[in-house]
Amino acid sequence: MSLSRRSFLGTASLAVAGAGASTGLVRAAAPPSRPRIKLGIATYSYWHFRTTKVPIETVIEKAAVIGVEGVDVLHRQMDIPEKEPLTAAHRAYLQKLKRHAFRNGIDLICLSIHQDFVDPDPENLAGQVAHTHKCIEIAYALGIPCIRLNSGRWNTIASFDDLMKARGIEPIPDGLSEADGFNWCIACIEKCLPKAEQCGVHLALENHWGLTSTPEGLLRIVKAIQSPWLGVLMDTGNFLENPYEKLAQIAPYTTFVQAKTYYGGGEWYTLDLDYKRIARILADAGYTGYVSLEMEGKENPDTAVPKSIAMLRKAFRA
Repeated sequence: MSLSRRSFLGTASLAVAGAGASTGLVRAAAPPSRPRIKLGIATYSYWHFRTTKVPIETVIEKAAVIGVEGVDVLHRQMDIPEKEPLTAAHRAYLQKLKRHAFRNGIDLICLSIHQDFVDPDPENLAGQVAHTHKCIEIAYALGIPCIRLNSGRWNTIASFDDLMKARGIEPIPDGLSEADGFNWCIACIEKCLPKAEQCGVHLALENHWGLTSTPEGLLRIVKAIQSPWLGVLMDTGNFLENPYEKLAQIAPYTTFVQAKTYYGGGEWYTLDLDYKRIARILADAGYTGYVSLEMEGKENPDTAVPKSIAMLRKAFRA
């Protein structure tokens, strides 16, 4: 009597299982899988505030050709006003971006915004919170699950170029203290969390300039709030001294990564970062998620971005 292929395979499987049980053989457990890392490209990689804006649509198309999974959108690079309330026309633009990303097989993964929660004026702080709420709405409309937050800074050095010359360190105004800045920042972020939870948009606080220029400052804020809707955005290029030790401190709290490269020399400074070492730091912390390229070099991004992505692919798969 002939057996069908399906019944034969089923019978064979049972026989193999029975043989293993009778002889005491145990199938070896599969080795633990490595944390899954996806790569993205920040639109900032193509526009460093110094030239005509490169459209978000263009970066989406380039990212699709390079073959990464996501695009990290710089809010100031979008073709809508940064500070004005959202209008029907602005919302129509957002929907077109969302459609364009979908048609190109690209996920929109983060919205990198600018806001400043270090200010003694309660009215100004309320405006910054309102601006962040609007940005959460933009992310929600685009299907973006994460927003990059800044803590803010004292602004006693007005020019960003001069701030970079000072290695990101600026004096605190007379009559104010570091504790004042942390209290304002923590209170403002807490006012943003209900909106973030309502929209399902995660807030990721970057190790940027100002209060979060050190691991201790960054973690002081995150630990004070302790919300599942707040995490850390690790920018690999924003710790100028002893970067690996400092990145390891914030890695356990990291929920999004922006990875700097400097082909052609950096716009403000250049770091020689060991991405295999950074990949190990993140793996040891159990990080799974996106690593978004921020190419901050002066080389043409059409050559520097693909080189950067190839380097990151190698580092995170090693």
